[in-house]
Amino acid sequence: MLRILFALFIFVPLLELYVLIEVGSGIGGMSTIALCLLTAALGGFLIRWQGMSTLIDAQKRIAHGEIPAEHGFHGLMIALAGLLLFLPGFVSDTVGFLLLVPPLRGFIIRKLLPIQQIAGKRQSDIIDAEIIMEDKHIR
Repeated sequence: MLRILFALFIFVPLLELYVLIEVGSGIGGMSTIALCLLTAALGGFLIRWQGMSTLIDAQKRIAHGEIPAEHGFHGLMIALAGLLLFLPGFVSDTVGFLLLVPPLRGFIIRKLLPIQQIAGKRQSDIIDAEIIMEDKHIR
């Protein structure tokens, strides 16, 4: 796990630099900077809008007596998207914008966590059994 994190720590910034240089050579340096600022501003707007929407929906579920566990995970992913969108670079912006797509977030959450933990369903893997002990004499 540590090796994977170390590789990501090295690889991701290099990839970001490569993409920024390629885009900058294609559209110019000032246009690249403007595009980075535009994606950060648009991301900030979308994060605020989706964050408030998630919070309001969670409050409605609480008012109906439901546990909004899934909304907490959506909130964490929206926060991660915000971090990625405010980092300079087009690769992190792309991943950040993808995390702002609610169906994609839901898919990721369902893959990471079991359904019964997310939906609050009372599913169980317990099988009802009865143990009968026979009194055998050991010699």
